[in-house]
Amino acid sequence: MMQVAWGTATDRGRYRRTNEDALLAEPPVFLVSDGMGGHAAGEVAAAIVVDEFRSRAGEVEVEADWVTRCIISAGRRIRDGVRGGATVVGAAVVTHSGEPYWLAFNIGDSRVYRLAEGELTQISVDHSYVQELVDAGELSVADSRHHPQRNVITRAVGLAGDGDPDCWLIPGREGDRLLLCSDGVSGELDDAAMATLLSEHVHPQRAADALIRAAVSAGGRDNATAVVVDVLAVAAGTDPVATTVRRSGGATNGVPDIELTRPRRVDRA
Repeated sequence: MMQVAWGTATDRGRYRRTNEDALLAEPPVFLVSDGMGGHAAGEVAAAIVVDEFRSRAGEVEVEADWVTRCIISAGRRIRDGVRGGATVVGAAVVTHSGEPYWLAFNIGDSRVYRLAEGELTQISVDHSYVQELVDAGELSVADSRHHPQRNVITRAVGLAGDGDPDCWLIPGREGDRLLLCSDGVSGELDDAAMATLLSEHVHPQRAADALIRAAVSAGGRDNATAVVVDVLAVAAGTDPVATTVRRSGGATNGVPDIELTRPRRVDRA
């Protein structure tokens, strides 16, 4: 339904002794996990998140409930095995009414962006203290980048709120590019810098490499990981912009149609 190409890159940065980030790039699922708790707790926690998604990828069709189950299972394993936690951000290829879409999801402050027609859009919303201040109108987006508590997150796998990921549906469109990254990238590079690098490098591997080099050069204060995924082709069919779907595949619970003209959050009962 959707032909994709991708590139991945990661670096421990200038100051961290180990790399506590982990990534998965195995269609139909792509994700980045940023471990917390220090070596080896954070490193192990991120690896558990990746392992859980990889090991469960073939058991059912990917959907919002499947994502939640993977995250809950990973959280249980983290709590049982290590004193740590992890963020997770991902995108998986799904189908609705025979058409391909991305199901994007996140917990924490790792991010997913979409580059479409030269414009970079942040899809995910950080689960962080400073994001709550921004949402409340108490802090500007520009000031949030330098706030002393910008690394305080409010949800993490294995810790608080790991059963409540945010999910969005994004139409699969030829020529679109997705970026999944840890805060070691988004914390060092602003949207304009990321958009420039993503636009300058046609091949996704070169784009991923360029983003990590730039993040390390800009400061490298944290582990930095990027997964860049390009949509090369989409199977012919109904124009996905005009397609509507219903949550959980049914209209029995009175949930309104979701018109997928732009990324929209998938709310679950």
